[in-house]
Amino acid sequence: MASISVADPSGLSPVDFIQLQEYMEYSSMKVKDVMKDFNAGGKLVHHRFGERIDAEGFSLFLKTYLEVDDFPADLSQRLYLYFQSSEQHVPDRSAHPKDGGVCIKAVSCYFSVLEDGKPRDKLEFTFKLYDQNGNGLLESTEVDKIITQMMRAAEYLGWDVTELKPALQEMMAAIDADSNGTVTQEEWIQGGMNNVPLLVLLGLQMADRDGQHVWRMKHFNRPTYCFVCQNMLLGLRKQGLSCNVCKCTVHSHCANKNPSPCAATFVKSKDELGIAVHDWVGADCDSNKCEICHKKIKALAGKRCVWCHLTRHNECVSMGSFNCDCGPLKDHILPPWTICSVSKRNGGSHCLEESDLVNITPDGHFLQIFPVQGINPLLVFMNPKSGGKQGERVLRKFQHLLNPRQVYNLSNGGPNPGLHFFRNLQKYRILVCGGDGTVGWVLDAIDRADMAINPPVAILPLGTGNDLARCLRWGGGYEGSDLTEFLREIEESSIVKMDRWRVQVVPNDENEVGDPMPSEIINNYFSIGVDASIAHRFHTMREKHPQKFNSRAKNKLWYFELATSETISASCKNLKECLTIQCCGVPLDLSSLSLEGIAVLNIPSMHGGSNLWGETKKTEEVHKDEGHFPQVITDSEVLELSSQDMSDRLLEVVGLEGAMEMGQIYTGLKSKGHRLAQTTQIMIKTKKALPMQIDGEPWMQPPCTIHITHKNQANMLMAPPVKSSGFFHLK
Repeated sequence: MASISVADPSGLSPVDFIQLQEYMEYSSMKVKDVMKDFNAGGKLVHHRFGERIDAEGFSLFLKTYLEVDDFPADLSQRLYLYFQSSEQHVPDRSAHPKDGGVCIKAVSCYFSVLEDGKPRDKLEFTFKLYDQNGNGLLESTEVDKIITQMMRAAEYLGWDVTELKPALQEMMAAIDADSNGTVTQEEWIQGGMNNVPLLVLLGLQMADRDGQHVWRMKHFNRPTYCFVCQNMLLGLRKQGLSCNVCKCTVHSHCANKNPSPCAATFVKSKDELGIAVHDWVGADCDSNKCEICHKKIKALAGKRCVWCHLTRHNECVSMGSFNCDCGPLKDHILPPWTICSVSKRNGGSHCLEESDLVNITPDGHFLQIFPVQGINPLLVFMNPKSGGKQGERVLRKFQHLLNPRQVYNLSNGGPNPGLHFFRNLQKYRILVCGGDGTVGWVLDAIDRADMAINPPVAILPLGTGNDLARCLRWGGGYEGSDLTEFLREIEESSIVKMDRWRVQVVPNDENEVGDPMPSEIINNYFSIGVDASIAHRFHTMREKHPQKFNSRAKNKLWYFELATSETISASCKNLKECLTIQCCGVPLDLSSLSLEGIAVLNIPSMHGGSNLWGETKKTEEVHKDEGHFPQVITDSEVLELSSQDMSDRLLEVVGLEGAMEMGQIYTGLKSKGHRLAQTTQIMIKTKKALPMQIDGEPWMQPPCTIHITHKNQANMLMAPPVKSSGFFHLK
């Protein structure tokens, strides 16, 4: 086979590539779907000349694939020139566009490597892309072209390609073992699926087998050694692979040389259940002290227990106790000796459920938890899309701190697999890592699962808003501080009840079409008018231009700009003429108020920290009647003495004069909005289409009748009072 070469990437800067990745993160399109438009009968086929497309066709490829109409023309031009300059030669231009065009296969292969998807699917797609006659064979020169695109993608992902190159060369030599110059699809896929660096490049997320490392490319900012060849990892960029679980580090080309296995996350025999033993793995213990001899451990001379994190010299491992107590995080870890692989041979009541598929082993067994006395593990749900790249980083950290079997990526099947896996436990806690929408998603799944217990839920807030997390003292957003400290706060947390409310919308005209309603459950708040209008415009703009909303700071600036625009336009002026409100059958008199918005509150936070109801001085509980709250309070004097409580089965109704008043409340210039009622039921009738939102998710609703009633209560975890200022308590 020909040797691998990498094109000079001087035409595309790292900043360009980062910008391109940001567009790709928000796109749901796949390269194979875009290619249909350029094939025979496709709407863009006139831009294709043989195997090449012209500059306009390339621009349309990007706009279609990235789902944006205003992709920057200058960036499109630089990408176009980049693909042109990377080609070693261009064949006879008589059959090609005037400027030579670019090879559509090279473009498609390049982007297919970068997009989300399964490695096997990517290998199959790239093979078929270059298999012109569909006979299942590729010339070695065609395989070289695929590898070249993969190398280019790796380079802009920050890899040190000098490490990747020999690994891919070994694969190419192996798959063409007979040196006949051709490769079958089966040989190509089999070779790729056995090449660890290539699998990491193609996006392998989790280990298929227990003891298999979960690799990712990493840049090391201090001297680090390879655990296979024991040489230092060298290079200026991402020098090697690191395992998310055990932190084993290797050169890319050493990953295929069978490094020591990763931690075992379950036991294979019921005889091993309940036997708590250390699991020693090779680790960078440099400067740590040995638990046995108390001497410092030099590089590559020690091992660490995956679960309790004790360190010992290699020669001291066999000394001391074999029992493991899971160390400082024992209150959170689901130990491997509580999980066992079980055969499904019995059938009947043991038939596989869909939720079992995530927890099934390659040999056809499924994993089951067998409760052990004294454990109260944490079931972690992670939304990797929350907070930009923040969610992915937190996911990796929890895979290391806890058992990966208790950490679930919500992109892979939602909450059901995790809830199903933990169904045998009578005591456990849930941690939701994401925004308020992610918390609502998990709470809904708990409702539908109809479990014997109702586990309490803690929140690690990611992204913006996070009103529920603020109310429960988890803060307005995770800023990257030590997660072990956060887990200790969960240990000290207390259980509180939170009301949840059902929303029923009955349109006046069934034939009048509006936006789909985002949810039928209120956890935080419901609103109509000015704030929903701002949220709807924000949501619409973010859907159209996702690259402009890729950071917390940018989001706040855009929200401020839209709020300013709403203040000037006053699109919801005279709202009282457009709706009526009844609380438990009692109509609210809005005639004397000039309102642009109505908010229905379940918690004392909205808009990322605004308390629209305001603080209430502590007084005697004048509202109770023989220990029960009244169904509705509308008296203004009594309302002034009424406080909020997320567990009192009451909603607060607040009137807003406009965007200016919302800003004043947020900044503290005004203490609260107009208190209109506290009630157990609400009916709102609207006379025209109005913007609405539930828990920050907006939509435009045609005239309708809205009924809000109590649904149930969820168990939430309230963080301990703040002892001192810290990253987790930035309000």
